[in-house]
Amino acid sequence: MEEPWTMTTKELDRATVMARLVEGTLTQLAAAQALGMSVRQVRRLQRGYEAHGAKSLASKRRGRPSNRRLPGTIRELTIELVRDRYADFGPTLACEKLRELHDVCVSSETLRAWMTAAGLWTTRAERRRRPQPPRARRDCFGELVQIDGSDHEWFEERGPRCTLLVYVDDATSKLMELRFARSESTFDYFAATERYLKRYGKPVAFYSDKASTFRVNAKEAIAGVGYTQFGRAMQSLNIDVICANTPAAKGRVERANQTLQDRLVKELRLRGICDREAGNAYLDEFREDYNRRFARVPRHERDAHRPLLPQDDLRRILTWQEQRRLSLNLTLHYKRVLYVVSNSPAADKARGKRVDVREDEDGTVHIEYRGTEFPARAFAKDAHVNPGAIVENKLFGHTLHIIQQAQHERDQERLRTKRMTLRDKDKLRKAMGIEPELNAKPKRPRRTPFYPPMQLSITAPTQPNPLDRVLAWAKGDLTVPGVVVPTAPARAAKKTSASTPSCSNDRELLESSPNKARARPAKEQTAINTPMKYAAVRRQTRDRQAPVE
Repeated sequence: MEEPWTMTTKELDRATVMARLVEGTLTQLAAAQALGMSVRQVRRLQRGYEAHGAKSLASKRRGRPSNRRLPGTIRELTIELVRDRYADFGPTLACEKLRELHDVCVSSETLRAWMTAAGLWTTRAERRRRPQPPRARRDCFGELVQIDGSDHEWFEERGPRCTLLVYVDDATSKLMELRFARSESTFDYFAATERYLKRYGKPVAFYSDKASTFRVNAKEAIAGVGYTQFGRAMQSLNIDVICANTPAAKGRVERANQTLQDRLVKELRLRGICDREAGNAYLDEFREDYNRRFARVPRHERDAHRPLLPQDDLRRILTWQEQRRLSLNLTLHYKRVLYVVSNSPAADKARGKRVDVREDEDGTVHIEYRGTEFPARAFAKDAHVNPGAIVENKLFGHTLHIIQQAQHERDQERLRTKRMTLRDKDKLRKAMGIEPELNAKPKRPRRTPFYPPMQLSITAPTQPNPLDRVLAWAKGDLTVPGVVVPTAPARAAKKTSASTPSCSNDRELLESSPNKARARPAKEQTAINTPMKYAAVRRQTRDRQAPVE
């Protein structure tokens, strides 16, 4: 029985054309044009087809080893080296280390095939894939930064178990900050966040889990302001903290933790690092190399980070802060320690009032009231340090938009306060992207100048006065040639019997008017407000104006 063979689509098309050519329904010239080859090649294929059938059209190189394959000795040595030193490395990382440390230039896909055949690597198709709902990346760099702590044997048997604090940008998957710490404590996050803020600036929001460092987990908390120490510090810096409902929601930092548990552990092993201090010194170099390999370009080039403001004193903000009431005896209790404040005029003003107690990472306690620090001494007691809005769906567009609006409103409130100087307000406007005002002092509204009414004393004129003529015509006592003044029917009936004389002199025209008795004598006339008089004349003229015949 003849063994089956495989053919490509191109070879099947050639077999169809050869079958028609042998039957005589197609000429050699037409077959050459259909296959895109010369007539001589068509004749060669036809002879093979007639002798051996369609199998002669299949490639003779199929199933044979490639002429450009690497020698078998190189493959054996590479697999032996990977099995001895890089058995738990992935193909990509193992390929990089073979090239850097052993000068073995093999492509990652070739090494993947060799490791799969040797049983050192499991392909993705063989793994069980868990379905996860997708979420689009943020558009801008610094818009959303995912933070998490990974507890792992980072130094293997060479050092103690510790936690790695990881900051990952959601838009680019860049490692923004790395820090080895004993645990996920508030002061460790303060130290990592301080380095982050000094390097990049203030992001829009941090995205974390529901750990007690970021969220008050008590269902019915009867004390406090509803913020953790980390949340209070971020609110002072105008940075929002969003808590994820599930670990899968912040998948970028979770996947980064998996990559770090693979790559970073082996890098630390190759360099012989076995403690947190030496590891923190190496993390900057590792972070730059990681970002060069795996960082992505954001969809928008705008950097959403905001610069630190002059009033953002990180040394004061990133501390443990609580409030205590100062007794009349100038004493207060803080973490089982009684502190006695030295007597001073400023301390006298704080008697019986709530003061701020600020504790540094080294345990130094500062007592302040309205920005004034009081010297105090403590009684020795057993003091110890207690380490310090869930978004339901993973579509942050609306949530981050509301956050940015609230941050903008808080910045506007800072601009309206009188506690900031003009220079600080200009810096805040520059940080907000607003052009600084040349004269920050508000301008007074311009007052309309007041002109007193012109007093006009009217006496008996010797010359005709045009103003009297206009007034008389407006009252209906004067008839102007060519102008018809509409009047009431009764008044028109009275005026039909009286004829209006025609005079050239204005004064005579006024004296001849039948209503001259209504005219005020010149001696009795008082001062008239000229602007008001002209306004009345214009209003009456508009009401009585008639079409010209």
